[in-house]
Amino acid sequence: MAASQAEHGEAFRSLHEGEPFVIPNPWDAGAAKMLAGVGFKALATTSSGFAFTLGRLDGAVTLDEVADHVALLSDATDLPLSVDLENGYGPSPDDAARAIALVAEAGAVGGSIEDWDRDEGVIYERERAAERIAAAAEAAASLDFPFTLTGRAENFVRDHPDLDDTIARLQAYGDAGADVLFAPGLRKVEDIRTVCDAVSKPVNVLGSPRLGLTIDEIFEAGAQRISVGGGLAWAAVDAAIVVAEQIADDGDLSGLGTPGRVQEWLRR
Repeated sequence: MAASQAEHGEAFRSLHEGEPFVIPNPWDAGAAKMLAGVGFKALATTSSGFAFTLGRLDGAVTLDEVADHVALLSDATDLPLSVDLENGYGPSPDDAARAIALVAEAGAVGGSIEDWDRDEGVIYERERAAERIAAAAEAAASLDFPFTLTGRAENFVRDHPDLDDTIARLQAYGDAGADVLFAPGLRKVEDIRTVCDAVSKPVNVLGSPRLGLTIDEIFEAGAQRISVGGGLAWAAVDAAIVVAEQIADDGDLSGLGTPGRVQEWLRR
């Protein structure tokens, strides 16, 4: 029997209180089923990967489209789902709160709000960003199931790699009610350790080959959770490009795949 949303919320919250874990990022319902079949315990959406499925760049998707996407992914598996909500699809605290409410209604039990204004191309001032997290936290607390809120500091992926400011922001977001803290783009194990030591909430780290670190090394630095963003989506796309170019350029069909064990996962 499928778990209820409350049970998903409890399960997702408990993952942050136990052993560190990896939360991969499916870009569509088929990818969600595949990742569930591999054995992961929770999933998180990827804004860039989802935008790709619509033929768009990251940041060019609406909140209503995200909510529809969340409903599809929530129905695809019996795993807890967290959502990349970018900046909440609007500059005000009310926008952030509305984003939480809408994806919760669609089936999510977690979500992240970042401090990057995608429309103006600036990072919000720290106080304003914390107000937006507080509004999101209030919306999450009003739900009748546990909703795990992640506060994101975007400095390191927005050409402002200021570790002290990043830590101050994460601390402010934790104080404002975020359950998990996330600074995507950290590149050194020393920075990960410094961030984890400086905050009192679980920390998510974005896994990337550019880190040059293993999962165990990231966990040993203090991370509770590792996500991969659009990395899996782009790995799939890159592999398809190679085969498509072989077909187009050489007339070579040898790289085409077959469904294999994916068929079994799709039946679930």
